[in-house]
Formats: sequence, C-alpha cells, structure tokens
Amino acid sequence: MADPQPNTPSRFREPEPTRDAAEPPYNVDAERAVLGACMHNADIIDAVRPVLGEGVFYRPAHETIWRALLTQHREDKPTDPIVLTEVLQQQGDLERVGGRPYLHQLADVHYGTGSAEYHAEIIREKANLRRLLASAIRTVQRAQEPGADPEAIRSEVEAEMRAERERALASGQGRLNRFARDGWSFVKETGADAEPLWGTREKTVWAPGESLMIVGAPGVGKTTLAHQVVFARLGLQETVLEMPVAPSRRVLYLAMDRPRQIARAMDRRVFPTDEKILRERLVVWEGPLPATLDKEPDLLADLAAAHRADTIVIDSLKDAVSTMVDDSLAVAFHNARMRALRGGVEILELHHQRKATADAPRGQRPALDQVYGSTWITAGAGSVLFITGRAGDPAVTLHHLKTPTGEIGPLDVTHDHVRGTTTVDPSKDPAVLLRNAPSGLTARDLAAILIGGGDPERADVEKARRHLARLVDGGLATRADGVAGGAGGGQQTRYYPSARHLTAVG
Repeated sequence: MADPQPNTPSRFREPEPTRDAAEPPYNVDAERAVLGACMHNADIIDAVRPVLGEGVFYRPAHETIWRALLTQHREDKPTDPIVLTEVLQQQGDLERVGGRPYLHQLADVHYGTGSAEYHAEIIREKANLRRLLASAIRTVQRAQEPGADPEAIRSEVEAEMRAERERALASGQGRLNRFARDGWSFVKETGADAEPLWGTREKTVWAPGESLMIVGAPGVGKTTLAHQVVFARLGLQETVLEMPVAPSRRVLYLAMDRPRQIARAMDRRVFPTDEKILRERLVVWEGPLPATLDKEPDLLADLAAAHRADTIVIDSLKDAVSTMVDDSLAVAFHNARMRALRGGVEILELHHQRKATADAPRGQRPALDQVYGSTWITAGAGSVLFITGRAGDPAVTLHHLKTPTGEIGPLDVTHDHVRGTTTVDPSKDPAVLLRNAPSGLTARDLAAILIGGGDPERADVEKARRHLARLVDGGLATRADGVAGGAGGGQQTRYYPSARHLTAVG
C-alpha cells in the first residue's frame, strides 16, 4: 500500500501489503487535521482528547506528535510547531516523525474547533474498525490451528468482544457526553436570553442558535430582503425593516441558485467604500456544493469552519438537498442544520412556496403547509418569514408564520428594485394607527385594519390584542377595560394613545 502522503519521509511509510491483504481502515487526512488544529489552539486538545481515547492514530509518527502535544498541554506550555520541533528533537523523535518541515505542514491544516471534534470521531471509528479487524483475523487463525476447540474459541471471542465494547465506551465518552449538560446550565447558560440577531426581544425575527427561513414565490423579493440582512450582518447598515440587526464576524453565502443573478442583485447596494469589508468578511460559494447536505450532514459545519464564518446563507434550499419532499431526507438536512447551529454558526435560508399557492390574493394570510417540501423542513426552522405578492411587484406583504417571540406584521413593504432596499408601509404600524385614532381602537378594530378590511377571525383579533398590550407595556398606550355583555350588549376594551406617545411623535 503506497503512502498517501508523499511529503512524509519514505522510510516512515507503511509497508506494502500483498495483493490479497485487506487494507486496514484509516483516515490520514483526519489525523493531520486534528493535529494541525491542536497546534493552532491548545484548548482543542481538551475537546478532542475524550473523543480519541488511547492509541487511535494509524500513523506512528502522528501518535508520537499527539503524545508531545498532550505533554505540552498538560504542563501549560505552547503547542505550536516551533516549540514542538524543539521538544521532539530533545526526545530524539524529530526525524522519526518527518522533521521540522512535516510539523509545519501539519500546522497548515487547520479547520477549527468544531471540525476537529468531527475529525476526531472519524479517527476513533477507524481505530475501532482496525481493532475489530485484528480480532477477526486472530479468530480465523485460531480456528485453523490443528485441534482447535470451537467452545474455547467462542469463549475467547465473547471475552474479546466484551472487552472491546467496554474499551469503546470508555474511549467514546466524549462523543456521548460532550453535548450533555446539567439542567440549570442548560436553562440559564445556553443563550436563551441572548439578544436577537434581527429584531427585538419582544418581536424577534431571527434568534441566535435558530435558523431563519425566508419563503416566497420567484420575484417577490426574497433575495432583496436577504441581502439587506447580510449587509447589516457585515456592518454596512444597522437596521432592516426598521428593526436592528446584530453584526457578524464573517458571512459565507452559498450562491447555488443562479449566482450571476445574485451578484447583480448585490451590486445594487454596493459602493466603492464597501470593498475592504466585502473582501475580508464576505465569502461567496458559486454553484453546487460538493455533496447535498442530506448525504453529508457535516458539510455545512465543515464549510463554516473552513471559511471561518459564523453566518451561512443558503440560497436556496432546493439546491442543498437531493429532494425536498422526502421526509427522511428532510430530517437528514435538519441534522446538518443543527450540527452547524450547535457549532455556533447562524443560518439564513431562502426557500420557495408551493406553486399551487403562488397566485393567492395578496392580503390572504399564508400557512406553513404552503411552504414547498416536507413539513420537517419548516418544523426544524426557528423562524419563518413568508412573502406574498406578484412577481416583480414592488409592494408585497410580509407574514411571520413561525416566531421565536412576538409576531411581527403582517407588514406591507415596498421594494426599491433600483437601490435594493425595502421599506415598511407606516399605515400598518399598530403604534401609528393608534396614534391616529382619536377615539381609540379595540382589538377587533385594529385586526380589521391589519387584514385589509372585512371580518377578522379570532386569531387575527388575538394577535391585534397582543400588539396593543405591548404598546401598553411600553408606555405608548392606555387601556380602558370593557364590560361584560348582557342586556346592554357590553362594551369592548378600548386602547388610547398615551400622552407620552402623542408628545413623542407630535
């Protein structure tokens, strides 16, 4: 078997097997990636050590380097290739592992903490397979010996399997435990109370650790809206639809669906002064991915780590999954989504609605079952925005179908297709509507205005009531409680703009 790493000195290559010899399972690339990550960041050693266990590296040189890394980290000393070169030279192991050039070559292979843990799992799994293969070979050899005792061999095999099971469980404790935590820290320390990525605590459009999906028919402005959020994440603007957007470190944009058109859409709001930020903090992947996310669930997290991105935009979902209608593939995609989220990567997804609902009336409220594909696609999303309108129409309606906190909208918005911006129609803002109602509003009054006239349903009235209650909580409205029905017919609770609200906007 030829050594897959020609840069390693030839005298350290594994021996060539005979033609009929089974090639032992191994993944040298994963071994190199883990060692390189540990050289860059010694804290990664603590993350991968429980996953790896003992004696898992296939290449003896890698096991020697790993032992040196463990020693350096245990003594709280640096783990960079320069220091390791000195340590291994003092031990007399430097030339055995490939010398100074090979250590620096390993240091150039760096994916990050999240990827290192996945790579460590690969290494451990290959080592487990090699042990099982060695055990099987020993069993075959014992069974071929003259006078072999079947019962004795069976007992030995069972004892070996029990020992292997216990060893595998012990070495796999990192895999079993590293995402488990006690109940208090789960409730209080997982970021449940963190500031939203887009919106406010009361009305969150995009919550940290949860994906945001923007859905709509072609031409209604999904990309226009998404690009504004991206540019806000890059720090080129502060708000989108009058709601704040938190900054990001680096955005990876997966331009899989018509990348030229995506580039033209972005160009509408890019200025010469933006060049430095776009070169340093925005990475664009053009065209199809190396594999669909349902087939390689780690690919999304690996892409983020490879490009040092904390935000990924998937444009669009149909290009990232083999098929959208198969429940099992949808669950596989959700696993890919969750693995990236678990690694601290925020995800924005662009998706399409079902064709049969594309021509629904503009004011009609859509439902989650109008999103194309398996229901598991939306079930795993943290927030779902649905844009209704006609293709190319600058005036569309934004519905918030799945909410992390309070629902926004429906919002009548207007796209400026020349500048690539979107603005909110103030006539549908509950605060503005209340301010302009001298006689106040009931929840039913507000609901009728928000749905564009007609008789609002109970859900519409309850949503309007929540809007008004938030205005009261914010000091922008007062509430006059109604009276129950009876012979006089009762009276609905009415809300009025507060003096503070009138003064602030007057």
